[in-house]
Amino acid sequence: MSEEQDKQRNTRKKENNRLLTKAAIIGVVAGLLGGGIAYGGLSAANLNSNASSSTASSSSSNTGETGSVTTSSSGTTKVNKSRTTSGTMTSAYKKVKNSVISVLNYKYTSSSSSSSDIYSIFGYGDSDSSDSSSSKKSLTLYSEGSGVIYTTANGKGYIVTNNHVISGAAKVKVMLDSGKTIAAKVVGKDSTSDLAVLSIDSKYVTQTASFGDSSSLQSAQTVIAIGSPEGYEYASTVTQGIISSPSRTITYNSNQMTVIQTDAAINSGNSGGPLVNSDGQVIGINSMKLSSSSSGDSVEGMGFAIPSNEVVTIVNQLVKNGKITRPQLGIKVAAIDELNSYYKKQLGISTSLKKGLYVAGVTSGSAAASAGIKKGDVITAADGKTVNDVATLHSILYSHSVGDKVKITVNRNGKTMTFTVTLQASN
Repeated sequence: MSEEQDKQRNTRKKENNRLLTKAAIIGVVAGLLGGGIAYGGLSAANLNSNASSSTASSSSSNTGETGSVTTSSSGTTKVNKSRTTSGTMTSAYKKVKNSVISVLNYKYTSSSSSSSDIYSIFGYGDSDSSDSSSSKKSLTLYSEGSGVIYTTANGKGYIVTNNHVISGAAKVKVMLDSGKTIAAKVVGKDSTSDLAVLSIDSKYVTQTASFGDSSSLQSAQTVIAIGSPEGYEYASTVTQGIISSPSRTITYNSNQMTVIQTDAAINSGNSGGPLVNSDGQVIGINSMKLSSSSSGDSVEGMGFAIPSNEVVTIVNQLVKNGKITRPQLGIKVAAIDELNSYYKKQLGISTSLKKGLYVAGVTSGSAAASAGIKKGDVITAADGKTVNDVATLHSILYSHSVGDKVKITVNRNGKTMTFTVTLQASN
């Protein structure tokens, strides 16, 4: 074998040894990776992610279009507390939060129970034992709503809510923001405006809400509704929306009401809770929602609140008098467009009259009787405003006080006549 062949053989041996050593090292490394593949794989992924993040951050800072990208070491992400992220309505909510309460309406329910005892079970005792069954009454939570504490005076905290929330209640309780439930007293209520005032011991009051000026509201103004939708389990629920219309006329219990329309979510249990502006002022009391149209179509985002200016007028009277005294004419009427041709003929209503209120009766000594209005007249206007239905007439009358003079226009036997009526108090 030549010297040159020996050199080649030695070189191949050295290369084989290096390959074996390299293979052994790879085997050892592979064994380590097998035992810690999650960590190794995660490290590799993080390294790749960090590399791409750096590129993205650089690109973002140059374009200014996609925002900044934070680069950090694995597992070291932290909450940034350097700035507040409160919404614009958060401070408004805090100004009224503790004044909003849940209103609980309790009614008596009857449950029949038999007086059967062990003797009657086995056939002993009075044969008339079947007549000894009795009925027991117990207070049961009937319905729930919301309310807001608006002032304290003479050791009492006063709460405004809806009349329909406490209607028919044998007992009323309120659940405070703290979760404590206490008894409440009904100070006064008014079905026409759908408002009621409750009172509690002022020692439980930690915050009162203030009323804002509802006459200054504008469409698209941001508001929040606060209350207990579907019951006290969801007390202090806040929904946000806008003023859809600051003045919308609707009919409630045959009376026309001017209300605030909002798209803030209002559901069962929200009734009586406040509608609040960005200053934390109550500008309405949430009262109702429109859930479906006359055609049966589902409706969303149509809630209504009683304007704060009207609320203040009503609650002040309720606290002073316990009731609302409204003016009245002292007549019974029927809308003629709801009468068929037969009745119109029988009542002597001119066929030329399509709208108006037929006077079916006049109370002796009433405001209408004193002014000269008679049975058979058809009221066509009041205060110079056209009257087609009962709701419109009520709306006009309720804008006045007892003792005010109102001009009532009627059609009598085809002739137009106007009477000046001095309004009297309703009974």
